[in-house]
Amino acid sequence: MKRDDRQQAIMDLLVTRGEVDLDALSDHFQVSRMTIHRDLDDLETAGLLRKIRGGATIRSGTQFESDFRFRERQDRAAKTAMAEAAQHLVEPGMTVMINDGSMAAILGQLLVSKRPLTVISNNAAVIDTLRAEPGITLIALGGVYSAKFNAYLGKVTEDSLAGLRADICFISAPAVAGLEVFHMDDTVVRAKLAMMDQAAQRVLLVNHSRFDQVALHRLAGLSDFDHIITDTAPAPESRAALDRAGLTLTLADT
Repeated sequence: MKRDDRQQAIMDLLVTRGEVDLDALSDHFQVSRMTIHRDLDDLETAGLLRKIRGGATIRSGTQFESDFRFRERQDRAAKTAMAEAAQHLVEPGMTVMINDGSMAAILGQLLVSKRPLTVISNNAAVIDTLRAEPGITLIALGGVYSAKFNAYLGKVTEDSLAGLRADICFISAPAVAGLEVFHMDDTVVRAKLAMMDQAAQRVLLVNHSRFDQVALHRLAGLSDFDHIITDTAPAPESRAALDRAGLTLTLADT
């Protein structure tokens, strides 16, 4: 097998499993451990995975989030359930902000059923989906394009948001620790905060597996959101912390 084909196959395994073992990869592809080491080094340099002891992962870490191309292939059912729950908060005639992220991209697809709408987004997938839809006034935020997040980010994005106002914004996040929300990229954090500053209602969308996780940068407190939507119940300790704080969690699977 050629190197490029083997590296693509490694990424396919990671999308399915989330984590791979170096020795298992060596056996699977019938190559040396050193060859797999080099493959993982190449993929890590490209920002596609994170090497860990004895293997690699695409699960979020304190300073790592996997590439959008791979995130969009994971947990499709959970993302769709959360997007369906979120779209019930939208009424025709609203102005809606949607941030970056693969789950938010699914929400963008569902919002056509709520037209007429004005949609403001820096999410390239949302922009591609809605740009030709009748009944949708699309405000595409400019900025520096990030392939990793498939979104436009930076000062141009933040300055554009400062002059806009929305009825509701949908914010996704890769980590919730205690009663605080985190993200590993400061540029992404600034874009999300700019949306939150300009929206009358704020909605957090977070997979249940991202509770009791931490990332480098604090985004906000859970109490800064009007609605918190997840796919299914998080661990009892995380759920109890929200209950003690008087915060309502919407479970998309119910």
